[in-house]
Amino acid sequence: MSRPHWQWENATAGALAGFATVAATHPLDVVRTRFQANDGRVVYLPAYKNTAQALFTIARSEGLRGLYAGFLPAVLGSSLSWGLYFFFYGRAKERYSAKREESLSPGLHLASAAEAGALVSLCTNPVWLIKTRLQLQNPLHHTRPYSGFYDAFRTIMKEEGWRALYKGIVPSLLLVSHAAIQFTSYEELRKVVIELKEKGRKEGPESADKMLNSVDYAILGASSKLAAILLSYPFQVIRTRLQQRPCTDGTPRYMDTWHVVKETARFEGLRGFYKGITPNILKNVPASSITFIVYENVMKLLRLGRTKE
Repeated sequence: MSRPHWQWENATAGALAGFATVAATHPLDVVRTRFQANDGRVVYLPAYKNTAQALFTIARSEGLRGLYAGFLPAVLGSSLSWGLYFFFYGRAKERYSAKREESLSPGLHLASAAEAGALVSLCTNPVWLIKTRLQLQNPLHHTRPYSGFYDAFRTIMKEEGWRALYKGIVPSLLLVSHAAIQFTSYEELRKVVIELKEKGRKEGPESADKMLNSVDYAILGASSKLAAILLSYPFQVIRTRLQQRPCTDGTPRYMDTWHVVKETARFEGLRGFYKGITPNILKNVPASSITFIVYENVMKLLRLGRTKE
């Protein structure tokens, strides 16, 4: 396979996987964001007892529009993120394996994933910031609501300047550990499953594409995602709190990453760093399975189409 073909097939498959994932799980993303931002000391964010009650309350008071708040930047950000991630990840793995005959070590998989994650964070942080602000809009807000993605972008640039678009970039870069853990776990678990299947086979060797099915990809995706969530979730809470819209007088709720850490630890303890973990798991574990199923199957279709040519 030529290098350009391989890179762009990865990007295409990643982008389609990202779109399918967001479309299926967005209401849980809205609930997670609202739980993360609510530190119990603000009046403009509604309090919810649990995930189910949050979904019901948002649906009743805000309708489908509330459940799908921030959907456009979520689709844009996820498709861009997955597309760019698989592209950068594939290029990094290619570069590291160029002078090696054996397969990449876990350390090089980790380096590839970290490199890709950092580049994606720098490219997409403004999109995620707008998504967060749109999701946090609710009837209790006193400021003029953004009417949509473009209005949010224009208002932020006018009132806060371009630097505001990069609020939360520090925890975003630290969240590279999330993707690094996820993809390293995925690659290593994939090797284990393939080895186990090879041992159980009586026939000759077969390619990994034919050996693994959608159920295998779903289990691998869910397992790797769960490990990543548990270890890196506090960075998500910190990022969401930093990306909130400033108060009516223009004062930000939190000044920087360390301010969030201090205030959260002081008033909420360890539990504060895991607010919204339930909808996050409910969203991301199946979402990761959807992502990898779509990704792997799109890659198969692209390879098949190129083979016929």
